[in-house]
Amino acid sequence: MKEEEVRSLLTMREAITAVEMAYREKGLARVQMPPKTYLYFDGFDGDLRVMPSYIEAIGMAGVKLVNSHPLNPERYGLPTVMAIVALYDPKDGRPLALMGGTWLTAMRTGAGSGVATKYLARKGSNVVGIIGAGTQARTQLMAMVEVLNGLSEVRVYDRRVETARAFSEWASGELGISPRVCESPEDCVKGTDVLCTTTPSRAPIVMAEWVGPGTHINAIGADAPGKQELDPKILKRAAIFVDDLQQAVHSGEVNVPIRQGLLDVGEIKGEIGDVVAGKKAGRTDDGEVTVYDSTGLAILDLATGELIYRKALKEDVGTWIEL
Repeated sequence: MKEEEVRSLLTMREAITAVEMAYREKGLARVQMPPKTYLYFDGFDGDLRVMPSYIEAIGMAGVKLVNSHPLNPERYGLPTVMAIVALYDPKDGRPLALMGGTWLTAMRTGAGSGVATKYLARKGSNVVGIIGAGTQARTQLMAMVEVLNGLSEVRVYDRRVETARAFSEWASGELGISPRVCESPEDCVKGTDVLCTTTPSRAPIVMAEWVGPGTHINAIGADAPGKQELDPKILKRAAIFVDDLQQAVHSGEVNVPIRQGLLDVGEIKGEIGDVVAGKKAGRTDDGEVTVYDSTGLAILDLATGELIYRKALKEDVGTWIEL
């Protein structure tokens, strides 16, 4: 299936439902998901990742191939992230589908934040801040619209002010929301109920003194070793929930503070799947700061891809190929 066909079949509400199921199955230890494998391209500022998984509950296995090249937009006019997803029948190994995975990746990542916000944010949260205004920021906001009971204010900051303005124009046209373009990260963070960070930063851009009691943070940008967006002091005071402990320690928001000895693995409260499955409590009080550390899981791609595949069969979308 082409990217435009994938877009036509997938809504954020459906993606959130699929991702929530995948997290629940992981929390119940009913998935297979080896750690993602990286190829690093020295001199090209990018990498390629291989992400296999199997979810017994949906009777589907899959593999995603995805790159991350943060300089692509300015160098080549290409997306930072591009991907393809292949689905397989586990009973006989037949390939079932090959689909564009770029929009799927953005949507399932936004949906992951939607699920985390549903379980970890304070009730009544309605002020959202977004740092980094690229493609991923759009699906983050789409997810916030689905899980929060009304938004009173949305703020956005990007180091390229034109990117932040383009995001605000998109949100106004597509979602009927007009985010305020902030002049600094501090202005974007202070007073927010939910903060989404979506940058490729390798140094903290959100400082601890800006984050008020009760804030929930979706830390999305750190998905490879050396990346970080949050002041480690935030993590020291927060209840941290990762998507996968092994991946997070290697390449999530916690990876740098752990390697520097500023944070211990034992200070991580758990995985978001444990919360969704009811095995662990999430937020314990309204004053607690919570952090969802997202590295990006293959099971989320699989769950979302399976949903797209089933809808494509039902609606006769896509092209049949004889291999």
